[in-house]
Amino acid sequence: MQDTIESNIKDKDLIDTRRREIVNAAVELFVRKGFHQTTVREIAREFGMSMGALYDYIRTKEDILFLVCDHIHTTVSNKLKESVVSEKTGIEILKNAISDYFIIINENQDYMLLLYQETKSLSKAARKYIFVAENELTSIFEDILKQCIKEKTVRINHRKTKLVANNIMVIGQMWAFRRWVLRDNYSINSYIKTQTELILKGII
Repeated sequence: MQDTIESNIKDKDLIDTRRREIVNAAVELFVRKGFHQTTVREIAREFGMSMGALYDYIRTKEDILFLVCDHIHTTVSNKLKESVVSEKTGIEILKNAISDYFIIINENQDYMLLLYQETKSLSKAARKYIFVAENELTSIFEDILKQCIKEKTVRINHRKTKLVANNIMVIGQMWAFRRWVLRDNYSINSYIKTQTELILKGII
């Protein structure tokens, strides 16, 4: 998705590095002030870059939301695909995938919060990209659950895999959305342990 954002810079590695730094600076401002209240000039100032230099890497504030989505999708997708490539049983792969997913959510809480708060600010095409990316991630959990069905280690049928997979996605995201109350009783590790037990209890 990053390739769809125009840049005056030809060095791809430099583009990736600068965009990651710009996004980190911008997300902090967006969370503190709000997406619409934050100006591109403030983002440039936060990053320590001139407006002209900033526009070498992005064109609009909306580009930053694209990059946030791209970062989350790529990070989660790569990690979950690593979990799937294993000689372990489906149930063990599922446990590892849930843990990996929740940990990534924990490491990118502000990104997740911003993305879901401001999806409405994006164009129709951009929102479509986000929905497609979400479905791709959800399908990874669906495939793991189908492996469990094949191994006869769960009591759900194929029709329910999509619902269970979506439940896992939402439970992970809840750590970011409801962190202000969950942190009173859970660390990320205890949250993963408790939620994994509840998920498995519903399907085994």
